[in-house]
Amino acid sequence: MTDETSDIQAPGSPTPYGEHDAMGDRAQRGDRTMRHFTIEHDGVTIPVSRGGRGRPLVLCPGLNSTQADLRELAELLRRDHDVVTFDLRGHGLASAAGRYSFEDFLGDLAAVMAGPAGRGLPAAPVLVGYSLGADLAVHYASEHPDAVAGLVLIDGANPVPEPFITEAVLPEFRAMWEELATRQEAERGTARQVLLTAQQILDLNLEIDVVRSEILDRYGKIDRPISMIMSTSMAGDGGDGHARRFNQNWRAGVERLVREHPHIATTWLEADHQLVFTHAPEIADIIRNAPGLAW
Repeated sequence: MTDETSDIQAPGSPTPYGEHDAMGDRAQRGDRTMRHFTIEHDGVTIPVSRGGRGRPLVLCPGLNSTQADLRELAELLRRDHDVVTFDLRGHGLASAAGRYSFEDFLGDLAAVMAGPAGRGLPAAPVLVGYSLGADLAVHYASEHPDAVAGLVLIDGANPVPEPFITEAVLPEFRAMWEELATRQEAERGTARQVLLTAQQILDLNLEIDVVRSEILDRYGKIDRPISMIMSTSMAGDGGDGHARRFNQNWRAGVERLVREHPHIATTWLEADHQLVFTHAPEIADIIRNAPGLAW
């Protein structure tokens, strides 16, 4: 594994990472300088950034989202948190990979937590995940309960009672992701690129349906505070039957989870699944005041 860091004032001159304690001291003194790392993991290069002041926080993006997409939320969180952001394989400035499974993405998160940014934090971080990132956060915390101070799950990790992708809607989802993959061609070479094909995105969503059908048991292994920030209309507020069914399924999953684990705090936002981009200030405030996560 190769880890490097550089200050944002000199992005073209990375230096070998080695002084973890010195970096931690700077963070505790309120140094807001951005630091950048490169982690080599499983044949993939993962870019990591760290900056801000206050309680440590790791922000995990979701499928088809990058740390560049989450920049507004990250900047808001850096006012009160020492924030680590990164790109998953095949996203943003991360390199392409030969595989894009749930376990592969979970390995990316684990590599970031074990890398220089994670090791250099002064305390266990709050782990914040969006969409697929929320599912990764729950799985990581259930396997490493002492490595996190708490979880904030944004529109993901939902134990929905029914799968989203059925044979009836498969053609529509396939067409949607083919259109998305075509649009993403314009982002190639930028910090917002996504290198996955439409088929890889479809396969991942089918896998995520399976993961969420089994995720309820994962929550029982986590003894840290958990807050959920969920959209009221994750599939949009259109009047068609599919959107209504998806939204009802989404709410039913959260209600099921809270019945099983009533200590989980839940906030609903009047938004769709893009809430992390459209409601960043509200989300930052909720995270700042999440129960049990005050510094």
